[in-house]
Amino acid sequence: MGNMAAMDQSAPMTVLAAGYQIRRYSYRTPIKFGGRVVTDAEVFEVTVRVGHRDGREATGWGAMPLGNAWAWPSTSMDNGETLGAMRALAKRLVLDCGADRPAGHPLDICHRLAQAYSATAGELERELEWPEPMPRLAQLVSASPLEAALFDAHGKLYQANSYDLLEASLVGSDLSSFLGGDFEGEDLSRYTRREPKSTMPLYHLVGALDPLTAADVAEPVGDGLPETLQDWVHADGLTHFKIKLAGDDLAWDLERVLAVEQVVAEAQRERQVEQWFYSADFNEKCPHVEYLLDFLHGLSERAPAALDRLQYLEQPTHRDLKAHPENRMHAAARIKPVVIDESLVDFESLQLARELGYTGVALKACKGHHEALLMGAAAQKYNLFLCVQDLTCVGYSFLHSASLAARIKTVAAIEGNGRQYCPAGNRGWDQMYPGMFDVQQGRVGTAVLTGPGLFGCGQRPADEPPPVERGGDV
Repeated sequence: MGNMAAMDQSAPMTVLAAGYQIRRYSYRTPIKFGGRVVTDAEVFEVTVRVGHRDGREATGWGAMPLGNAWAWPSTSMDNGETLGAMRALAKRLVLDCGADRPAGHPLDICHRLAQAYSATAGELERELEWPEPMPRLAQLVSASPLEAALFDAHGKLYQANSYDLLEASLVGSDLSSFLGGDFEGEDLSRYTRREPKSTMPLYHLVGALDPLTAADVAEPVGDGLPETLQDWVHADGLTHFKIKLAGDDLAWDLERVLAVEQVVAEAQRERQVEQWFYSADFNEKCPHVEYLLDFLHGLSERAPAALDRLQYLEQPTHRDLKAHPENRMHAAARIKPVVIDESLVDFESLQLARELGYTGVALKACKGHHEALLMGAAAQKYNLFLCVQDLTCVGYSFLHSASLAARIKTVAAIEGNGRQYCPAGNRGWDQMYPGMFDVQQGRVGTAVLTGPGLFGCGQRPADEPPPVERGGDV
């Protein structure tokens, strides 16, 4: 596959071949969010070979967990069925890309590919007789490892970091082609850094099932890693904590934050640390904004210090903004930034969120690299609070997610919970990039995320578990 004579002579790169492989990992402990419990991960990996008109070739990689429990909370399909559907779409997109051999800058290629995700998912829905259409969010997650591989390959082809190849002169158009007239004359180099931030604080996840102290541990994991939140604070010197809340049980939510504050405050006193931060993630379970206001009022009465430390509120109500225009966040956003996560699937959803009073967005590498870059630019343009979240990303996918946080200007912290729940997926990578996986004083060393491609990765760990499936041609 890949006849160089057939290459588009005007394109900065042409796809020559694409393939995939799948690896599976078990969690060391389950994670609970939005009423759902996850115990394992299926990581979809993509390899893309690209060429230049002068005969040069390069290979890029991408990887992402197929987080179906988060991306597709179906009521008519079980977990195995939604995972299988997302796997089918991910495979089809890779094989189609290898066969179609698109050419151009990866921003443009991914933007064009994204226009066809729904049509391809619709074809599979009919072929495989799914009982419901695949949501747009699940489509984006399925496509994200392919997008990452395209950007990584482009950087390696030009022996430059991918974030240094985003100028309009290289893309072939400015941002107005993707985001409208407000962005005329601008390109992504304006909204990204030429060097990554040297270090960044890591947001540690406090899941709904996670033990806070030794008294909460019914059965120790016994693998040598911290067993409780209290242990994690001391082991990693943590300063940032993302708290998963119920959203439909106000008393439980308030008690959970108070309990976390008590444990963290005690640990920080012992460490002589005076400043730390929280975020609160409701995973769209709040019935209305009044619940959120009651939550904030309750914190102000019972734990004003915890309220002061709260940096932002994440996705409080239903992800479908069009179907629920009554969920206006203006009153809550006057108290703390209110951030969309599951709701953010395109520029239109960002604009609608702004109309509804949301004041921030959560970027995720799992929604596609080109989408994250564009939404990161739009968020900065409109002065929105900006954060980068992960999807229990492990290994390569965590480093990719961290590169976004380190390169997008106004992002202040990184979320990374793979080390908590799925350290098996980091094996080998933690030796190649020790500063990114060995958390010191609550921070990771993002200065290493340089070099050609997304972050300069030229090899994979030798001791990775074998893939359970391969396909395509690279």
